[in-house]
Amino acid sequence: MTTAAYLIITVLIASASFFGIRWLVRAYSRYRGTKIVTCPETGRPAMVEVDALHASLTSTVGPPDIRLDNCWRWPLKEQCGQECLTNLDVAPGQCLVSGVLMRWYRGKNCCYCGKPFEELHWIDHKPGLQSPDGLLVRWSSVPVEDLSMVLATHLPVCWNCYTAQSFLREHPDMVVYRPWRNDFPGGGDGSSAPRHL
Repeated sequence: MTTAAYLIITVLIASASFFGIRWLVRAYSRYRGTKIVTCPETGRPAMVEVDALHASLTSTVGPPDIRLDNCWRWPLKEQCGQECLTNLDVAPGQCLVSGVLMRWYRGKNCCYCGKPFEELHWIDHKPGLQSPDGLLVRWSSVPVEDLSMVLATHLPVCWNCYTAQSFLREHPDMVVYRPWRNDFPGGGDGSSAPRHL
């Protein structure tokens, strides 16, 4: 064989590997992440994780074999029939918890500063919530079964305001409030609407 033949074979193998890996990564990313499904047994929302690696590998030879990797009802109900997976067959992206929350924040403004939520950073700058009684709430403290109630009753808070308001509430003696600087009404106790520190 000549050098040109080796070069052509190498390029073909590299191209096939590139497109094969790219396809596997896309298939994997379609099923990875925590998802919300309706549990057929209880009729309530449940958080599940799909075995994304298994689903992506089996999709190379036909339809993906989707099975659960984790469920909030396990280990007590680990032997269930996993009928909840029919929700994922229809729209796996719509079941992602982050997708549900991103759609909820879209078009809303922070209840403190009034800035719109344009891009959300779930890794380092997670937005928060304000409960109807004025308390600040982290998403990590919201149980999945209460998610729809929280989305209906709470107000969105951007990360900057969540951090500032948390600090203001935890350390009011360390905060200097200057209303003349920002033209915001109200006292320094955090009692009125929008304010900046």
